[in-house]
Amino acid sequence: MNAAKIPAACAPWVRTRLRTAPGISAALAVLVLVTAFLAAAFPRSVDAYETEALRHDVTTAPPGQSVLEVTTLPPALGQPPSVREGAVREAALASAHGALAGALPGPLRADVPLSSYGVHTTKPLAAGEPWLPRPDAVPPQLTYAAPSALADHSTLRSGRWPVARGTVTLDTREVEAAVTEDTARELRIEPGSTVEVPTQRGAPLTVRVTGVVAPLHPKSGYWAIDPLLRAPSLVRDPEASTPVFYWRGTLLLPQDTGPALLATTGEPEMYWRLAPDASDLTAADVPGLEAGVATVENGPGLLELRDIAGPNTTLTTDLDAILDAYSSTRAAIGPVVTVAAVGIGAVAGVVLLMTGGLISARRHHELALLRSRGGSLRGIGGRLLAETAVAVVPAAALGLLAAVLLVREARFLPALAGAAAVAALVCAVLPLRTALLHRRPLLHGDRDDVVDARPSRGRTVAELTLLVLAAGAVAALRRRGTSTETGTDLLVSAAPVLVGLIAALVLVRLYPLPLRLAARPVARLRGAVGFLSLARAGRASSSGTLPLLALLIALTTAAFGGSVLAGVADARDGAALRAVGADARISAEGALSPLSDGFVRRVRAVDGVEDVAPVRIEYATPLAASGDVRSDTRRATLMGVEPGSYARLARGTGLPDFPAAALGSGQGQDGVLPAVASPALAERLGGKPHTIRSQAGDIRVRVAAVLARTSAVGGSEFLVVDARRLAAPGPTTLLVTGASLDGRQLRAAAREAGAESGVRLRPAERARFVDTPMQSGAERIYGAAVVAGAGYALLAVLLSLLRTAPERGTLLARLRTMGLTTRQGRRLLAFEAMPQALLAAAGGLLVGWATIALLAPGIDLGALALAGGDPSTPHTASLRADPASLALPAAGVVALAAAVAGIQAWWVSRRGSIKELRAGDTR
Repeated sequence: MNAAKIPAACAPWVRTRLRTAPGISAALAVLVLVTAFLAAAFPRSVDAYETEALRHDVTTAPPGQSVLEVTTLPPALGQPPSVREGAVREAALASAHGALAGALPGPLRADVPLSSYGVHTTKPLAAGEPWLPRPDAVPPQLTYAAPSALADHSTLRSGRWPVARGTVTLDTREVEAAVTEDTARELRIEPGSTVEVPTQRGAPLTVRVTGVVAPLHPKSGYWAIDPLLRAPSLVRDPEASTPVFYWRGTLLLPQDTGPALLATTGEPEMYWRLAPDASDLTAADVPGLEAGVATVENGPGLLELRDIAGPNTTLTTDLDAILDAYSSTRAAIGPVVTVAAVGIGAVAGVVLLMTGGLISARRHHELALLRSRGGSLRGIGGRLLAETAVAVVPAAALGLLAAVLLVREARFLPALAGAAAVAALVCAVLPLRTALLHRRPLLHGDRDDVVDARPSRGRTVAELTLLVLAAGAVAALRRRGTSTETGTDLLVSAAPVLVGLIAALVLVRLYPLPLRLAARPVARLRGAVGFLSLARAGRASSSGTLPLLALLIALTTAAFGGSVLAGVADARDGAALRAVGADARISAEGALSPLSDGFVRRVRAVDGVEDVAPVRIEYATPLAASGDVRSDTRRATLMGVEPGSYARLARGTGLPDFPAAALGSGQGQDGVLPAVASPALAERLGGKPHTIRSQAGDIRVRVAAVLARTSAVGGSEFLVVDARRLAAPGPTTLLVTGASLDGRQLRAAAREAGAESGVRLRPAERARFVDTPMQSGAERIYGAAVVAGAGYALLAVLLSLLRTAPERGTLLARLRTMGLTTRQGRRLLAFEAMPQALLAAAGGLLVGWATIALLAPGIDLGALALAGGDPSTPHTASLRADPASLALPAAGVVALAAAVAGIQAWWVSRRGSIKELRAGDTR
């Protein structure tokens, strides 16, 4: 018979395996999908929040900082009038505007609708019209501007729009103009008013106001770069010996009236204000942006701008400072986030290895049989790779797709690399494990019990090598922090993982000792449950390092992430408290009179107010008598307080206790007031009486106590005395405490006292620290790290228990035939699982605490916690261990182990012993 015509007697391997064990393949696919999603979502999330932060920083920065302002002088006086006039006409300015916007090097691009151009005078000119206001008999000084598209950025309130009558030249002697509502109100200008502007040719230029306009977007770059366009300002004459103030303002001329300004003495200048377009910027564009800004400021790009606008063209911008601040924050936050990423990546990899090991252990006898019947390692490995890839590759692709759809505007290649790494790891585990374990036929040998196993020399060398790496990583992290000059150091970022690895190896070596110690007294007890559970725990495989490693790394990562979030929250709470001094602060330091007693009573009556501490604050108080004060006299902040209320405030806000008793002695016979001083000031003043000049006259003080920190002021040298002993005891600040303060009532009460601008609430101050996308994005990643770490820890426990579930089920069935009750079965399985679970939980607690204690000196959470706050606030925040983040995941591990054991005991009791026990079964 022709052998080629015989049909195949066996079905395809992959299809048969998938039909035989669909549940295992589905569970593996789900695990790979979740892990691939996390691996792909992490780099995309980092890219997304960094990109969002870049756009936020550029678009929310004051226009005066972010706009690229190009300026140049008009043609020189020696040029023909037609040339000078043509250079400042609308057509020439608009053409240059388009050319300048196109000349910017990518990725630096101009947002044309938000940009503007025009001609303005740079030298203020005095306006001698008698109807203009003169606060100190000084006439106002005005500038004149002919900006582009005035009608597109404002709305007409009264009068009509100014227009250019005919062709405006150097000889034109009258032009029209508009003013904003604020300018019209403060300078008493109305439609029909005229202002004469001095010119170089003698005859003045008459500017007739025809309309009053209101800015559509006052905070946009069109109006905010030059604030005088929007509103006048009352400024002080710097050359006057006594305070003299006068008005500064701007009149807005229509387009194409620039030639008329050339004839004035106001030194006109052409300008183009290019607003940066941040809509398409990404975090990867930052190096190109920095290079682009540098080249147009002082590089080859500036030469190209000069070819367009003129040889005297200059470009000024603070966009480079914005980018520097962004890069600094990014460099400070990035390494801290990398620590979490390395931890989650490590525990995910270990859990995937555990999953492959579980599948391989379940198929050990099958693969050994194939090997004994002549199967080659290549053939068996290829079939295992094919059946694994059928489930893993589509799952990894779905995880990548979910990450791409969920996290937009980020690079694709890093996400693809992460998902591909997960798929490659899972696909390689089973074939490689088979090749390693089945290189030669396996015979039944001695048990590999954990209590009897002896580590080999190779394992000892590997453990010592890891110990050296972990010690070096921890030392480097403590010495130089999480970042280096060349970027993130992965060895330093892997310090928590290495510490967890070393702890796992140490605990595996120490694990047999408590089992041996506990087995002897338990063996003498009458019951069999305790002895059997310890015996079963001691017969566990000595290869249990992997589950313990996964648990310790997962628990350490979860504890580290939770501690980071707790440290960030504590830093923000502390910074808000330092900035406000209490739950609310009502300040009137700039008022002519102190806060009245009636106002203090009204504040006390506001809903939610628990206590009020009146404080008198005098900043920059000279530490010398009135006759001895000079310009270089040392100064400090003088505070007058009510000792009782101020001490209650310190206790209620968690600040150091205020030594109220030190001020209780009052004024002595020699007229010296006891005072509480800051450490530096106390060292300077010593214990002798010292005369200082307060606002009400000279007083003599003696340092009676030292206080490192106080609520009312922060970051400065201070001196606290009893306000009742001051000549002017009236408070200038109220520090209010209360769990649920009504901010609207406080502002209403302050408005009646004229101190509305001085109301500050602690929750509002705290909210200032979380207003940047980079901070919120990093916090979301750490929150995800905590959840993922806890989830992988529980999964590691589940996989570890599932690996030995068949043996435990068979043991329980055999013991039930010998009279073991259902209750005793549940206790047996629970007690058997507890040693490893308790070891992992206790180890996780200790390792998590030790890791945070070791790494805390090298990790500064200031950029993550306080980057959005007051620049004067110290941006430092330390890492501390969070008890909840340490205890909850560890307790979850113990609870899950007990729950799985109980469920298995219940399930075996339902199935019955006959289904668990089969003749010839070697389990």
